[in-house]
Amino acid sequence: MIVLGLTGSIGMGKSTTAQMFEEEGVPVHDSDATVHRLYRGAAVEPIRARFPDAVVDNVVNREKLAAAVLGNAAAMKDLEAIVHPLVRAETDAFLSHHREAGTAIVVLDIPLLFETDGQSRVDQIVVVTAPAEIQRERVLARPGMSEEKFEAILKRQLPDAEKRARADFVIDTGAGMEAARAQVRDIVGRLGGQHG
Repeated sequence: MIVLGLTGSIGMGKSTTAQMFEEEGVPVHDSDATVHRLYRGAAVEPIRARFPDAVVDNVVNREKLAAAVLGNAAAMKDLEAIVHPLVRAETDAFLSHHREAGTAIVVLDIPLLFETDGQSRVDQIVVVTAPAEIQRERVLARPGMSEEKFEAILKRQLPDAEKRARADFVIDTGAGMEAARAQVRDIVGRLGGQHG
């Protein structure tokens, strides 16, 4: 089984690209979606113990949690120590399931793949990119986004050029979604994940 790591900076079209892999019959494990689930389940009690104000009605409130860890490296480390092992366990279960099922290719959608040393857990890396001006336009169009927030997010992410340099495959969404879909099909075809 080939494990593809899918990553890309904010606003590059990574979520859309992940969906394209799914449409080609490739199972995708989405780290962000897993965290959302954990914030309603297994992560609630350990987070409540460390950040009591961040849990509202037995669900982790992302805004309150963000406020509790923002700019506080020790708190961020504590949060990661709670969340990362839970995400890792879910990822491992996903991989085991597909190995047993004989799946040819799976995708791990990991936004901070390089930043969290995720490259050691995948066979090949797909980086989703777009020209900087398209990225900026997409991100600033998001509700609640500001220039300052965008800059802060970029600072935490490895620069796009460096991600592309470390990638096995690069998908450029700047040329439109049909071009990106063709690139996804090409990768799936080259890795032998053709279905029928």
